[in-house]
Amino acid sequence: MTEPRATRPHMPGYGIERVSEGMLPWSWALLRLRDSHDYWVATVWPDGRPHLMPVWGCWDDSGLWFSSAHGSRKVRNLVERDTVTVATDDPRNPVVLDGVAELVTDHDAVERFADALNDKYRTGYPMTFFETNALVLVRPRSAFGVADDRFTESPTRWRFDRDKGSFRHE
Repeated sequence: MTEPRATRPHMPGYGIERVSEGMLPWSWALLRLRDSHDYWVATVWPDGRPHLMPVWGCWDDSGLWFSSAHGSRKVRNLVERDTVTVATDDPRNPVVLDGVAELVTDHDAVERFADALNDKYRTGYPMTFFETNALVLVRPRSAFGVADDRFTESPTRWRFDRDKGSFRHE
């Protein structure tokens, strides 16, 4: 994935100037996406109510991967409406993704995810655990980051160009 170009999000009332100085590099967001222990996944119930749950997951160049039971509320919500918002676990230095979720059934992808998850979390879940659950890939449409120690100059937004497979300038 090529390094994305950043833009300043419009944040009226927060004292954020629409200048390019101080924006975060994509490497800052990648570090947090890769290292987050938990990810907060927000989906929407069929009646429009929000549903928010933490998950374990793994980031790679295609997006955020996580597993959940087929009958879980989040998976049932994603089957109905594939839009999703995901946040890393650090509220002081968050990365928030808006994207589209897809269920992945490819055996090789499930195996790669199982290996990555077991490595990241130092667990030993057997492959059968992952084969009986849903594997979800969240492909981001946009990402937002802000650094707590530089709140007024750091807010940064990146947009994902799904057709080109890389981030693009907003």
